Amino acid sequence: MDLGQPERQTHNYVRNGTLDLFAALNVATGEVLARCKPQHRAKDFVDFLRELDRHVEPSLEVHVVLDNLSTHKAPAVHRFMIRHPRFHLHFTPTYASWLNLVERFFGLLTEQALKRGSFTSIQNLRTAILDYVAGHNIRRKPFRWIKTADEILEKMRRFGLRTERAHG
Repeated sequence: MDLGQPERQTHNYVRNGTLDLFAALNVATGEVLARCKPQHRAKDFVDFLRELDRHVEPSLEVHVVLDNLSTHKAPAVHRFMIRHPRFHLHFTPTYASWLNLVERFFGLLTEQALKRGSFTSIQNLRTAILDYVAGHNIRRKPFRWIKTADEILEKMRRFGLRTERAHG
């Protein structure tokens, strides 16, 4: 790395496998329920929803904010939803995952536990993720939007104008 140079992987970087992280954020408390799976299949997602169902007090409704991944719309998920009417799925528009607060948690996980990490195995990666989640849950606190909707929209408007000028 040199001053003024963007950070990047070294020429000898080796990825030793990947995991899919299923995570649910309790927006009231900041607690995160997380599970690592080798894949992101509908069956894995439904298993995670079942675990969430066991974890959340039965009298509460569960609102799940998701991206538009096809796995989240599979027949197995649809069947789960019919059998569990307290669950409500909300899909973010394409390229708007920032609207989902758990994405902020994913950003912190990346910045504080994974970035620049060297994981020699999938188990090593899983341990780093789950250790971070455990530590987060000990000191948990709810995320708060610090900008008003008007401030966010104004910033987006300015970005749109800059982009238009650069490409117009």
